[in-house]
Amino acid sequence: MRHSRRMMESEKMESAERRRVEGGQEGEKEDEFDLLRDDTPGPEFANDLSRSDSSPIIGNSPMHDWESEKTTEKEFFDDGTMTYFWRAHTLTTLVFMICFLLYEALSPPDEDMVDNTKRGIVASLSAFILLGVTVTPDGPFKRPHPAIWRLTFIISIVYELGLIFVLYQSASGARQLLKHIDPKLGEPMEEKDYGGNCHLYDHERPDDPFHNIKDKLDLFVPLHFFGWWMKTLLLRDWWLCWVVSVMFELLEYTLEHQLPNFSECWWDHWIMDALVCNGLGIYCGLQSLKYFSMKIYHWRGLWNIPTYRGKLRRIIAQFGPYVWVDYDWKPLSSLGRWFSVLAIIAMFLITELNTFYLKFVLWVEPGHWVNLVRLIFILPWGAVALREVFQFLDDPDVTKFGRQSWLFLSIVCTELLIVIKFGWDTVTIPFPRHVISMWLGFLVLLVLWTVWNFYINPHTFKVDNKDIERRREHWIQVRAIETKLSPSESRLFDPQFFFNKFMQRTKED
Repeated sequence: MRHSRRMMESEKMESAERRRVEGGQEGEKEDEFDLLRDDTPGPEFANDLSRSDSSPIIGNSPMHDWESEKTTEKEFFDDGTMTYFWRAHTLTTLVFMICFLLYEALSPPDEDMVDNTKRGIVASLSAFILLGVTVTPDGPFKRPHPAIWRLTFIISIVYELGLIFVLYQSASGARQLLKHIDPKLGEPMEEKDYGGNCHLYDHERPDDPFHNIKDKLDLFVPLHFFGWWMKTLLLRDWWLCWVVSVMFELLEYTLEHQLPNFSECWWDHWIMDALVCNGLGIYCGLQSLKYFSMKIYHWRGLWNIPTYRGKLRRIIAQFGPYVWVDYDWKPLSSLGRWFSVLAIIAMFLITELNTFYLKFVLWVEPGHWVNLVRLIFILPWGAVALREVFQFLDDPDVTKFGRQSWLFLSIVCTELLIVIKFGWDTVTIPFPRHVISMWLGFLVLLVLWTVWNFYINPHTFKVDNKDIERRREHWIQVRAIETKLSPSESRLFDPQFFFNKFMQRTKED
């Protein structure tokens, strides 16, 4: 029996060795130069760098096996390549700004006071933005470049300062200020009413019976779709997305007596907007979240990639996330978290409403580029703000509200104050009785459910010390990656390893 067992073990070892050799030969022949398959899963011993067979050198060949190195990383790796564009250029920026100002100082004087004032304001704002992009600390996002996120943060400061200045003007004065941006702005406009004839098939128009549907297919259809695609990437939670989508349609019903733009047909509300545009946008957003969540983030310098195909894929990946963090809002984990999620929903809805009310009280056409620019900047501001809010709620070691979330909250509130001041006659139009009854009933049910769920019959998730420590270790890992301790230190995805290195660097600083 012992002899037969030894024979069987010897045969198993020989067959395993034979398979290993054959597999290595096939691996060298198979795809030696396809170096950027980020979806390649690692083996069970992915992080065991002490194994001899985890070496990135292929046999006795001097070729570096990037695929072998990548599969030794479990979720994240960065080789630490720092090119010219990733280094600080404070002195270069200063010389550039001084040369620009020197050119202006040596130019012939202009006696036009209005033109000089405009150019001086633009130059002052440009210098402030350039200074902010140069010296402002990096935010939580790195891609495509930290300077872009610093730029959006500084622009949000400029925008908030502009809103405060507008708040101290009269309605007519604020509209006249917009004429300095575009002479077409600040003119009375007629709001489009999407209600009226709501027949899907109009028998009275035999030449074009579907004209009602065609009339609704305007610029806002693709904006709805792509907007909700991006909003899903911001919230990273399908439940929150659908709540905000449905709640906004209810707000349009509620406020259609104030803004004619909110008066829509039932099928425009629930089929075209909520189901088709918003629903497809949320679905595409969820698929994007799934892709980013499952992706292995393996970063190498562009010049370290030998193939043109690999370089192209690396350039495209530069416009994706550096590392991915899933949001688990856990609204039922505590009463404080529940109220925080309700506040996030409320701020989201107010931001949406400000878009429509601002263009109404300031006389800005819906299709004007000013509205589009505001929406474009709202996305990065909201992305950073939601990331900071989620970390503030989820990370036990974060006790301070993030700077972008603080500024975004102030922007939303200032916009709301402008709407109330300039559109007082509009926002004070009495609500219909059925609208008041609907919202009172909704608030009563919300309060009763909150009391029942958190006090009478609690269904909250238990948050114990283990959960707190798990979240703390998770955010230690995230901070270690985002602050990029060093390429070699980011190889092992181990909480204690990151914590020790993080504390060591903190003491040194």
